[in-house]
Amino acid sequence: MSEGLFIAIAILVFVLVTIAKGVRLVAQGEEWIVERLGKYHATLRPGLNILIPYLDRVAYKLVTKDIILDVQEQEVITRDNAVILTNAIAFVKVTDPVKAVYGVTDFSEAIRNLIMTTLRSIVGEMELDEALSSRDKIKARLRESIADEAVDWGLTVKSVEIQDIKPSESMQRAMEMQAAAERERKAAVTKAEGEKQAAILEAEARLEAAKRDANAQVMLAEASAESIRRVTASIGEQTTPMLYLLGEKYIAALEKLGDSENSRIVVLPADLQETLRGLIGKLGGRA
Repeated sequence: MSEGLFIAIAILVFVLVTIAKGVRLVAQGEEWIVERLGKYHATLRPGLNILIPYLDRVAYKLVTKDIILDVQEQEVITRDNAVILTNAIAFVKVTDPVKAVYGVTDFSEAIRNLIMTTLRSIVGEMELDEALSSRDKIKARLRESIADEAVDWGLTVKSVEIQDIKPSESMQRAMEMQAAAERERKAAVTKAEGEKQAAILEAEARLEAAKRDANAQVMLAEASAESIRRVTASIGEQTTPMLYLLGEKYIAALEKLGDSENSRIVVLPADLQETLRGLIGKLGGRA
């Protein structure tokens, strides 16, 4: 190969390399940071861009589309010393590429750590029950807390979602035991209330029965008194009706006595009428 041809090929290679270094095509959804002699010079937008070869270099390539940041699960202690597990997911967008690359070493990791620390701080101010039931409140406070820091890093936090917020395994076991104990307590209270109501109803039933028995006895006594009064008014001075009624009662009593299993022999008076007259006479003398 002649010396002239070698020089021509070298010049051609140099020209091609120079053109390759000077022409840049930036894809849609990206922005590139260009440094000149180690210092920020320009930001390349999507499309064809021209650089000064050997002086300018593309230092960073940034995606300007929404970036999804997964914040890993972590343990958080609530104000009442309960341990819960929580993780989140954030949607951020690079709005200032210069701040994004020069404001912090790794903006993705910075946002992720900021979300974790802020999340621990917010949940640490809440009781366990409040933390488990305030997902939207935590989300709003989290987004508000990290928004200013994100702006300083050239980012916009579009949304932060709490994926999971749940008690740790030890807390779940403790809560299950607490729930079981609470159910047993309620069952015992319900049983005691039932027994109390049953005892009250039983006492009320006995009271009502006693009242009715007393009323019945009073009514029977009043009926007996009325019956005696009417019989006395009817028979007047005559003894025959009285002998008849008394004899009827007397015979009924003897029949009842004869039906008794303990009675083997029943002795009847020979003269029932005289017996009754004697009985009436004794009653009359006693009266």
